[in-house]
Amino acid sequence: MKVLLVEDDPDIATFMRHGLEEESYTVDIANNGLNGLALANAEHYDLIILDIMLPGINGMELCKRIRDEGIKTPILMLTGLDATENKVEALEIGADDYVTKPFSFPEMIARIKALIRRSSDSGSELSLADLRMDLLSRRAFRGDKELSLTAKEFALLEFFLRHKDKVLSRTHILEKVWGYTFEQSTNVVDVHIKSLRDKVDKDFHPKLIHTIRGTGYVLKIEES
Repeated sequence: MKVLLVEDDPDIATFMRHGLEEESYTVDIANNGLNGLALANAEHYDLIILDIMLPGINGMELCKRIRDEGIKTPILMLTGLDATENKVEALEIGADDYVTKPFSFPEMIARIKALIRRSSDSGSELSLADLRMDLLSRRAFRGDKELSLTAKEFALLEFFLRHKDKVLSRTHILEKVWGYTFEQSTNVVDVHIKSLRDKVDKDFHPKLIHTIRGTGYVLKIEES
């Protein structure tokens, strides 16, 4: 699942990204309100996390503009402002939850899962052939066998399932699953896909992860 984090404190943004990635979320970060609004309009997210004290436009205004654009993605406000009037204002303009800093990260993850679970726009299961993923419980299966996936493998497989039958370049995979760009010579995508293929395809039929030589990879049922 994909999260937009709008946070101008680089230390908090880095901490949040690492924690969310360990839970198999893909994270995009905007360090000001205007960039956050542009990303919210350009991409589909399962959750948006907003700080209130942002440069450009503050989190309250950003939340209001996101709702005015008709975007229904769940919004969680993450801020140091703990006054009741701030919480009431945020909820009245369209936020779905409000967490004050400092916060417990396990509680934060529980709130995120609850928001996504309540969102009618988020499908909770993805599948192809006998491969299926439950996004809420963070479990994946091939037939009756549960697959033991790392957080990054889970995020990678989710990305493939959301784009099944589409050829995905290594650069596109890096940008969307890792959230940033490695040096072009890196083989991190190939290494992770090899590991994922061993778990998804090695002992099963049909094979689902295919290499498109010179281009990238595709998840599909190969025609016989």
